[in-house]
Amino acid sequence: MDLKSFIRDIPDFPKPGILFRDITPLLADPEGLRYTLEELARRCGELNVDRVVGIESRGFIFGVSVAYLLKTGFVPVRKAGKLPAAVHAVEYDLEYGTDRLEMHEDALQPGDRVLIVDDLLATGGTAKATADLIQKGGGELAGFGFIVELSGLKGRSKLPDAPIVSLIEY
Repeated sequence: MDLKSFIRDIPDFPKPGILFRDITPLLADPEGLRYTLEELARRCGELNVDRVVGIESRGFIFGVSVAYLLKTGFVPVRKAGKLPAAVHAVEYDLEYGTDRLEMHEDALQPGDRVLIVDDLLATGGTAKATADLIQKGGGELAGFGFIVELSGLKGRSKLPDAPIVSLIEY
């Protein structure tokens, strides 16, 4: 299936000079969505994971479904202040400033093999910060799963040495 046919290009969003890759047409198409979820789960299934971690917010959409298909649990990684219990936290650099991600302290068991799922790999900062959270939580990074990778931004080079699955590359 040609997944790129479900991705809408929106120029100058969220600011001039940016070409935004919009996945909402993919989410709206039942066959495209089903194929995407099954293909991501199939390609990540050989990693033998104990947990799938989804990055807020679109990583939740894909991560929960992949966890279901892999018959494992799901762990949300959220922006600061959104989780109710004790958390591990990591700050990371953005283009202009910093941000913070959090994960419940009891989300992982020591040695859990973890797959990180998100919709898009761009510069790699958020995925790298999430990998740091996995380490803080006692997990073992099994790999990454993305729907779209913007390879020109070289985000892959910022990630720890682990398998990376991307269904679509630009």
